[in-house]
Amino acid sequence: MANTLQARKRIRRNNRRAEINGARVSRIRGFVKKVEAACEAGDKDAAIAALKAAQPEMARGVARGVMHKNTVARKMSRLSKRVAAL
Repeated sequence: MANTLQARKRIRRNNRRAEINGARVSRIRGFVKKVEAACEAGDKDAAIAALKAAQPEMARGVARGVMHKNTVARKMSRLSKRVAAL
């Protein structure tokens, strides 16, 4: 258990940040799932639209530090490849 005031504050801050970051990652996952669902359905127009919506969200995740740059690059590449294959 934290003893100093600073350590207690740090715990409170870390909990708040974890909640916010978890929401951000969850939001990104939702956008990715929309692209994947459109690909599964074979709807190219919907997949392209969903991909265009997902890309800035994923980039924002990198900028905010909730996802690693290479992870997002890999996911974007794979999604783009799937959409192009439709």
